[in-house]
Formats: sequence, C-alpha cells, structure tokens
Amino acid sequence: MSSTKHQRKVLVAMSGGVDSSVAAALLARDGWDIVGCFMRLGTPGDELEAESASSGTGELRIGHRGCCSITDAADARRVAGRLDVPFYVCNFKKDFGRIIDYFVAEYNDGRTPNPCVRCNDWLKFGKLHEYARQIGASHVASGHHARIVETSGGTRLRMAADPGKDQSYVLFGAPRERLDEMLLPIGDYTKDDIRSMAQEMGLPVYNKPDSQEICFVPDDDYAGLVERTTPDAMQEGVIQDVEGNQLGTHDGHQHFTVGQRRGIGVSIGLPLYVVNKDAASNTITVGPRESLAAEGCIAGETNWHVDPWDAFTPCTAKIRYNAQPVPAQVRACDEDHIEVRFDEPQDAVAPGQAVVCYEDDLVICGGWIQQAVTRP
Repeated sequence: MSSTKHQRKVLVAMSGGVDSSVAAALLARDGWDIVGCFMRLGTPGDELEAESASSGTGELRIGHRGCCSITDAADARRVAGRLDVPFYVCNFKKDFGRIIDYFVAEYNDGRTPNPCVRCNDWLKFGKLHEYARQIGASHVASGHHARIVETSGGTRLRMAADPGKDQSYVLFGAPRERLDEMLLPIGDYTKDDIRSMAQEMGLPVYNKPDSQEICFVPDDDYAGLVERTTPDAMQEGVIQDVEGNQLGTHDGHQHFTVGQRRGIGVSIGLPLYVVNKDAASNTITVGPRESLAAEGCIAGETNWHVDPWDAFTPCTAKIRYNAQPVPAQVRACDEDHIEVRFDEPQDAVAPGQAVVCYEDDLVICGGWIQQAVTRP
C-alpha cells in the first residue's frame, strides 16, 4: 500500500469502550492519519426518532449502560485527547430510527431480530463509509473482534484470535468489495491483551466494563418496548401444543421467542419450550425439547464473501451470536437465498436471526433465517 496521506487516512468508530480505544491507539502507533468518530444515536433520556408512523406512539430512550450513551461519548473524547487525534460526533439519531423500526416490525411479524448486526450493516459499515469518503479517508476502522486477511482468493473476513470474543458473526453483512476498506486492528489479541495494552498506553478506559445490552432496550424488556411503540399489535392469543390442542392463552406473541422455556404460562408436568410462533394467527406452539430440533434452515438477504456455489458444500454454521459453529453444508438456492443443512439437528433455529457459514475460520456467507427445516 502506498503511504500517501490520503491513502493512510482512516475514520475510526470510537464507542468509548476499551476495544475501539485500543484500535485507535494501535493505528496511531502504526502511522495512520486518524479521525475519531462517535456515533451519536441519542443520550440517556433522549427520545429516539423513528421514521415510521407506527413508531410514533411511544417513547424509545437510550439507556445509561448501552454502547452509545453520553458517558461513552465523553470517554471516547478523552481517549482521542490522549491520542492527540481529531474527534467528531456524528449525529445518527434520525438514522437510528431505521434500526428501531426494523426491531419492532420483526417482533410484530413473529421473528427474533438482531439489531446489532443491522446497525453494523446500515450504520457502522454503511453510513460511516460515506463520511469517510467525505473527509478523504480510505478506510473505516472499529474495535470489533475479527480480522481482515489477504488470501489467494482475495480479501476475507476471519474469526478473531480470541474465540470467546469473536464478532465475525455480526459483520457477515459487510459487502465483499468493502472488506478492503475495513480495518479491524484488535482481532489478533485476546481481551486480556487489550486491557493490558490500554493500561500501558495510559488510556482511561482500560478497566471499563463491556456493554451487555441493546442500547435502546436497557432493561432487556423487548416486549415492553414493542407494546409501548405499537400497542395495538399486542393481542391475546392461543397457546397450543404440537398437536393443536389449546393449553392456555397469552397476551401477545411478541412476549415469546423460539426456544424459550421460562415464563410460558402453562404447565403440563413436563418441561415445555416455544417451538413456533405464528404472527398471522397470533398463536404460540409449545412442545418438548425434541420438538425444537431442525435439520437445517433457509435464509434470505444473503451476503457471500466468495463466489456462490449451487451444490451443497461442507462448512460450519452459527445460528446465533453466542452459539458454537456446528458442522453443516451450505448452497445457494438463488441469488438471494441459501440453504443450510446441519450434520446433526440443532435446537431453536429462530427466524429473524442470522446464520453465518465458515470455512475453517473464514466467513463464507450468511443470511437472515426465514424458516427452519424440520424433520418430516
């Protein structure tokens, strides 16, 4: 790579956490011309703006413990000052309404959304790249635990060196052609390494706890958020068993997710799990754990990091962020869908979550689960 200033300029997404702070410090150490950027989605107590009329009936507020609070902005500014780099706050408050609309709509349609993946796709590696071009930066960097590597087949997204912190799953949606514009400086380090480096570098966030929840649902009450924003969508419905026998009623299918065991509200003397949600009929189906088993899944809105293949090809697959990759096979059904077949049936394959496929530790492709493929 040429070392001209334009080609060495990078926009760093600085969240105020230890990971993005160390990412910025490492790039500064390596001679990059850094511009720090904090994505302002709101501040604690701020009402967030949502585009759709359906989101206008309730108030959504940023929590104190998320990844985008006013405290985080102050921390990011302090780190930028320590590194002596320019720092700007980008107002994404209105853009973030798209994430909230998606989240609420997915729950109302009976799916289990992952807003953090969408935020990466639409904002962190979408909108930020537009800002980068405006300031003449060739790259966008973040503190994600993953790696960008050069292979004989081109630039690829790779799992982090620390498997317990790997975030390649949430980055699967990065367009293949954009990988060359992304920098992930901390992917080769463990979390302990990162905290040690932060302390050695004198960064004031070296011992700051990681954020644990969705920033606009700080109390983890997803159904409550949906009810506040779209109260008419929450209606009483039927809870039934896998044979179609009514076991009870519920206050809205949005209170449940596939695989859920606790808080179902019915008891028949054996453990029951949510095995299906039908938003159209507002019906929750429950059954024993074996009813959760799926042979595979169909996913849409796919993104390939290699040339797609039509025949089933061995891989490993993750069906949720915290899941371990399991042996599977994947093929392209058409231009926008993939089919994944697991070597062994998997529990709780939830529509609305992402499935991401790997070749060893390299991302092959991913998509949004539309349906589980169950046993005949």
